[in-house]
Amino acid sequence: MSGSIEQGTSQTHGNTHILHFLVRLPRSMEVVWPALATTGGLAGWFTEAEVLEPRLGGAVALRGLGAGHVTAWDVERVAEYTMEGGGRIRFHLEREGDDGSALRLTHEFQGETETEPRWRARFEKPIEQIEG
Repeated sequence: MSGSIEQGTSQTHGNTHILHFLVRLPRSMEVVWPALATTGGLAGWFTEAEVLEPRLGGAVALRGLGAGHVTAWDVERVAEYTMEGGGRIRFHLEREGDDGSALRLTHEFQGETETEPRWRARFEKPIEQIEG
């Protein structure tokens, strides 16, 4: 199995945009989670986590996105960050087969700051790291 990024979907409700992606990764959840959702992992593919308290209600500050709180947390499965002033990012990791993982990402935001091609380019980094 090799990594792949399926076609993203987009919804718009007024000024709120919601992007959904499914990324298939050729490694187990135990390998993938640290590469995606920890402070060091986020910095390697998405953005620097200036603050990340990995627990429900914990503080989070992501460079370029602002500060907020962890609004969902299930170790090695779910991380959701809700940012002050609006916006939400949710990572949901699932087992896929014997040794693969599937990441479901939802990004809810205001304005026109994010695009599907931008997220697709970001996902290529962890796929390369995990496959390498």
